[in-house]
Amino acid sequence: MVMRGGTTSPLLHQMLGLYGGPERQHILLSFMGDLGPELVTALLNMVERKMGLIEPDQRVRKRVFNVVMECLQNLHHHGRSQQAAGRSPEDGQGVVMITRLPQGYSVLTGNFMAPGEVDRLRAKLDRVNALTAEGLRALYKEQLANGRYSASGGGGLGLIDIARRSGTKLEYGFVPHDARRTFFSLNVNVPS
Repeated sequence: MVMRGGTTSPLLHQMLGLYGGPERQHILLSFMGDLGPELVTALLNMVERKMGLIEPDQRVRKRVFNVVMECLQNLHHHGRSQQAAGRSPEDGQGVVMITRLPQGYSVLTGNFMAPGEVDRLRAKLDRVNALTAEGLRALYKEQLANGRYSASGGGGLGLIDIARRSGTKLEYGFVPHDARRTFFSLNVNVPS
């Protein structure tokens, strides 16, 4: 099911281009647009229903659902921060695609960000990817204890939690779009 919200953008087409052949036929959900709280809830309900129909293992369903929830919340918070900064509506849009693969599930998200934010986010992603399961657990507890929040309102727990729940390294990319925007993509594989 492909859903589109907001204005037409090349974002969804870029994401769909990453999947060719048989993977394209296994897309469970694809959405592009502004993600408000009500829409996040509706998408999560849809994912929960679809996963209940296709995935027999309740633990896998729960892990996929939790990864999707964190990813959607990250996109929602990023969109709000872009709107608060007075950027264009397209800058606040997010893209999410959930695909069933032979070895599990892929949760792919994308959004525009300011080029000046890339190094900070890359460092955070590399730090998360460098940690073992025990290291992720310790970092999660440390972030909870420090009580600091980012400009988007999060405590920096989202990426850590995504890595913990997926049990895999986070795949990411940054593609310069123009002088004021870089396209950030995050792919999370959840093994079945």
